Amino acid sequence: MGGWAGAADPPTGMKTEIRTAIFAGGCFWCIEADFEKLPGVLGAESGYTGGHTVNPSYEQVSAGNTGHTEAIRVSYDPQKVSYPQLLDYFWRHIDPTVKNRQFCDIGTQYRSGIYWQNEDERKAAESSRDALLASGRLPRIETEIAAATPFYPAEEYHQDYYRKNPIRYTYYRHGCGRDARVKQIWGGS
Repeated sequence: MGGWAGAADPPTGMKTEIRTAIFAGGCFWCIEADFEKLPGVLGAESGYTGGHTVNPSYEQVSAGNTGHTEAIRVSYDPQKVSYPQLLDYFWRHIDPTVKNRQFCDIGTQYRSGIYWQNEDERKAAESSRDALLASGRLPRIETEIAAATPFYPAEEYHQDYYRKNPIRYTYYRHGCGRDARVKQIWGGS
């Protein structure tokens, strides 16, 4: 699993419930780094979901022929952060107005998405999208909301890429214009 920064072991005899959520927000290196900063998130794992190829490789997914999108599986403590809070955080770290791309990455493999794992998550995702549209802040939302399909972890060198390769990661993120576009859409929120 990705980084578990800040996670503490529960006191002896107490069990901590851990839940997962699956999001796609363009380059998985970037969205993984964003989510691992959120209190209550125990870690995020880069991977692939939403396609038809079993156990795809990065090369296959990046070629755009598997139907998969780069995604993350977030592990979180629901006592510290709720699924609706994760949704709110997700929206404010992507550009939901574009289809089949995020920032400089173009193609269906970079589409944004929320992949629900139960009816409560589906309802929360749709409600958060509808509220965002009703707010008038965005002209449209192209982010897909779909039932989760198998999540395939990406190769080890992609996990925690931002920590393992901070200079290359920072250069990529800045060069891709991710933070500038997010600030343009969302401001300081």
